[in-house]
Order: sequence, then structure tokens, then C-alpha cells
Amino acid sequence: MNSRPHTILGIDPGTTFMGWAILRTEGSKAEIVDFGVLDLHKLENHYEKLQQIFFFVQDLVVKHQPTTFAVETQFVDKNVQTMLRLAHGQGVAIAAALSKDLPINEYSPMKIKMAITGNGHASKEQVAGMLQRFLHIPEERMPKKLDATDALAIAYCHYLQLGSPLSDAVKYKSWADFAKRNSNKVHK
Repeated sequence: MNSRPHTILGIDPGTTFMGWAILRTEGSKAEIVDFGVLDLHKLENHYEKLQQIFFFVQDLVVKHQPTTFAVETQFVDKNVQTMLRLAHGQGVAIAAALSKDLPINEYSPMKIKMAITGNGHASKEQVAGMLQRFLHIPEERMPKKLDATDALAIAYCHYLQLGSPLSDAVKYKSWADFAKRNSNKVHK
């Protein structure tokens, strides 16, 4: 494991419920600082939801001073509108982190599940159960919404990758680096 201390902000993107987690790591030790869910379901305006995500992620960065940002990549869904809304939420969260100069690390849902449970097709409940054991989370602290444990899983997956010389996480150092490496996603 990487012995340098890290504070990882993990985000499970969503525009109805967005999971977030702060994980502090040093060497082989990882501890939860905080985790939860940003509840946006009462907001009807999609753009207002995106604005709330942006400000919330910025506030998390200011409050917890993470050294890195880990986010789940988009999955393919049959409903194109759902995919677009999730992509908007993910993009806004990434933009908020980049606005605070955080390096970005993206992980696929399968990679996250594989890192936590050893099974890339594990259920959200199985992932939450493994995290509860790994991080010694008391039952009363386990969240009702699994979006929070999903975000914790993303942060924990990144923690595991810190010790892996073969990490396939995508890392960006700035807006310019993101734009340069993703010219097909940037429109002028």
C-alpha cells in the first residue's frame, strides 16, 4: 500500500440521490471521515439539481480538503434520458472537483464491485456488507440509502488502487489536461 496519507472524496453520481464519502487513508489503514447522501428528489428543475451538486461538492472539498476525487463512470442503461441525467450529474461533480484542482479518478461499476467483493456482478447490499466488515461500521451507522455506501465503495476502490502499480484509473491534473485527453468530449 501507498504509505502517503490521502483523503479521498468518493462520489456516486445521481441527480435524485448522490452518494458521497470522505475516506482518510495512510499505509494499510483506512478510516471513514464521513459519508451520506445528497437528497435532490424534491427539486423538480434538473438544472437546479445540477447547481446543488456543484455547490455541494465544492463545499465538501473546502470542508474536508481531499487530496483526490474518485467517481463512478457511466454505465449503459436502456433509458437514454436516465443516462443523460446521470452523465450531467457526474460531469457537474467532476467540474466542481476540477474547479478546486483535485485530480480525478474514474472507476467502472464492475471494477468497484470486483475490488470490494471479488465479484464484478455483486449486489449493492453485498458491497455494503463487505465495507461494513472492512471498515468496522456499526450497524446503527449504516445508511438507509445505498448511494452512500456506493460512494464509500468508490473511495475504498481508489484506496486499493493506490497500492496497485497497474491502476487503470483515469487521472486528470487540470481542466486543460482533461480537455487535451478528451478532445472528443469538449466542444468549443
